[in-house]
Amino acid sequence: MKRFCGKVLFLDRSDINTDEIIPAKYLTEITKEALKPYLLEDLVLAGFDPKNDIKDKSVVLTRANFGCGSSREHAPWALEVNNINVVIAENFARIFRQNMYNCGMAAIELPKDKIDYIFDTYKGKEVYATVDFDLSHIVFESNDKKESIPFNIGEFDKTLVKEGGWVEYADKNY
Repeated sequence: MKRFCGKVLFLDRSDINTDEIIPAKYLTEITKEALKPYLLEDLVLAGFDPKNDIKDKSVVLTRANFGCGSSREHAPWALEVNNINVVIAENFARIFRQNMYNCGMAAIELPKDKIDYIFDTYKGKEVYATVDFDLSHIVFESNDKKESIPFNIGEFDKTLVKEGGWVEYADKNY
């Protein structure tokens, strides 16, 4: 079963596209595992080093329009193979968002003011986040603060996450 908790990777930028998540030159790879070392290698963000900053992170916090660009399913796969099963953003490109749920991963949308608050409160700290789908909240915890922030998610998307993705859901229900 996938884990929906872990250390948070702060990507303080909007419009991170699928080519920045996993560059197109790697789309010829035939396994998810082959994508692992290339996650976010083309992301330009001041102070960000993908070789060091992704390690041990399981949750991404970012800004608006995450996953824009092409509709490649490789983008969620590259996150998944790096044990990142949760992305929290103001909003997502529609196809990327659905690809996340189809893979049994969580694309959680929070209002801009909540995203701003989380960045302002926790950026620069080691932060652990835990997603509770039954209670629809995320617990953020640093060494000096712990709080719960609610989110909304559609029932079917919640079911896809709990089942492990679309294929697992279909196997169980059809």
